[in-house]
Amino acid sequence: MNKMPKYWTKAKKYLSKKDKVMSILIEKYKSPSETVLTSRKDIFFSLCKSIIGQQISVAAANSVFLKFEKRCKNRINAKVVSKLSFTQLKECGLSKQKVKGIQSLAKQTLDKSFNPNLISKMSDEEAIIYLSKLRQIGRWSAEMILLFTYNRSNIWPVQDIGLLRGISKNYKKKYLPPETFVKLLNKRFTPYCSVATWYLWRSIDPEPIQY
Repeated sequence: MNKMPKYWTKAKKYLSKKDKVMSILIEKYKSPSETVLTSRKDIFFSLCKSIIGQQISVAAANSVFLKFEKRCKNRINAKVVSKLSFTQLKECGLSKQKVKGIQSLAKQTLDKSFNPNLISKMSDEEAIIYLSKLRQIGRWSAEMILLFTYNRSNIWPVQDIGLLRGISKNYKKKYLPPETFVKLLNKRFTPYCSVATWYLWRSIDPEPIQY
């Protein structure tokens, strides 16, 4: 696991000054309970986890992922996954589409038609577009990769249910919160939207999220 992103301490001070609600959340979830953004810095692992977790509960996703990990003999990489058959992957509890997504990811990683090394040189939006070209990876999944694997500082995933629930709860807004208000917060929290997102997530689920 990686250490706290370099910008984290500065971001907390910035957000606390900018927004009273954020100041309260940052104080509430401070160390040692604060675990901040952690990642294995392993994009293949994280993309597999993202595909597996789509449209199912966290508990179900964890169960399927453990079976997938066991099937890979705890070595989740493109070479190992490419040797698994469609049936072997499906037996982990994966849907047909998710199996195809993971197989496609392994193939593109091995033939280098997908090159994650390019992402570090891209802007957030360029990286989202690049990642979204992968099968089973849409904008939300791409944003999660940028937030967790690359620890980008200004990701504001407006399609994320957890973020929208966090906004509704803490800012006393109906669910779904008004789009204009979500945009206002985006502007207020820039350039540290990722950190604001993290604390809004924590406010509805004290269990830290990892990819």
